[in-house]
Amino acid sequence: MSIANASADKTATLHRMVMDKHLCPSGLKAKALLERRGFTIEDHHLKTRAETDAFKAKHDVKTTPQIWIGGERIGGYDALRVHFGDAPKDKNATSYRPVIAIFAVCALLAMAVSWHSFGSIFTLRAFEWFIGFSMAVLAIQKLQNVEQFSTMFLNYDLLARRYVPYGYAYPFLEAGAAILMVAGALVWLSAPVALFIGTIGAVSVFKAVYIDKREIKCACTGGGSNVPLGFVSLTENLMMMAMGIWMPVKIYLLGW
Repeated sequence: MSIANASADKTATLHRMVMDKHLCPSGLKAKALLERRGFTIEDHHLKTRAETDAFKAKHDVKTTPQIWIGGERIGGYDALRVHFGDAPKDKNATSYRPVIAIFAVCALLAMAVSWHSFGSIFTLRAFEWFIGFSMAVLAIQKLQNVEQFSTMFLNYDLLARRYVPYGYAYPFLEAGAAILMVAGALVWLSAPVALFIGTIGAVSVFKAVYIDKREIKCACTGGGSNVPLGFVSLTENLMMMAMGIWMPVKIYLLGW
C-alpha cells in the first residue's frame, strides 16, 4: 500500500505486549508514531505470555508489536517507520554522533563552570576545562568495558601492540590526567602523562590512517564505538598533547 493510500485510511490496529512486569518499548513507540501521523488506533493489549505466543502462532509472526493499516499487516515498529518513509539507520554504520555529543556537552559544561567562576563563558580556563572534561568523559566511555576497548585499541596503537598491558592502563591514565588537569593539581604528574599518551596516540592514528590507509573503527569512545578512526581521534590526542605542554608552561614558566 502506498503512503498516499495509507493516509486516506486513518485507522490502524496495534497489537502490543502490556503485561504486569513488561511494557513493550517498541509497542509504545509504534503507538506514538501512529498518533503523530494522525491515526485512530485500535490498541489491543497482549497481557500474558501465553496470549502473546498464541497471537504469534495465529498470525505466523516472530515478534510484537504488530501493526495493521487498512487491513494490511505492516509489521513491527521498524517496518512501520519504513512504511512512512523513515527507514531505521544501520546500527553498524559508522557515525560521528557519539563524539559530537561528548564534545558539545563538555564545551557547554566548561562554559557553564567558567560563567559560575569568572562571570564569562569565554575564558582561558574554560578552554582548559573543556579539554579536561572531554578527556574524562571519553575515559568513562572506555572504562565501561576495558576489555572490549583494549581489543579495539590493539588494532592500531603502536605501544599497546608491543606492550599489551598499556591497552588496559590507558583509560585509567587518561581519566587520572583529566581529573588532575581540571583541578589544576599535581601538574608535574598529569602533564607528562597527557603528553605521553597523547603523543603515542597521535603517531599511532596518523600512521594507521594517513600512511597505512587503513579503514578501522576508533576506540576513542569505547570498545563498542562505530566512530571511524581518523580526524576525531587525532584531535583528541593533539588536545592531550597541547594540555601536556601548556599546563606546566602556564604554571612553572608564566607563574599563572
